[in-house]
Amino acid sequence: MKQVGLTGLIVLGALAALAGVVWTLQGLGYIGGSFMSGATLWAVIGPIVVLVGLAIIVLALRGLRRSGSQRVG
Repeated sequence: MKQVGLTGLIVLGALAALAGVVWTLQGLGYIGGSFMSGATLWAVIGPIVVLVGLAIIVLALRGLRRSGSQRVG
């Protein structure tokens, strides 16, 4: 069951990182059609969200590795 939760965290982190990339591109004006397009605020928030998403992925992967090694040994 713990492995399912960690896999969910990896998916959550990936979605957060993807959203951060989209927000960054919108903030920089590369993706148009939104109130966020060309807004500097989103060009700042986006990379922060990418880093948070990547941190979630790394922590979840470390948890998966740790739970896998505990089962073997």
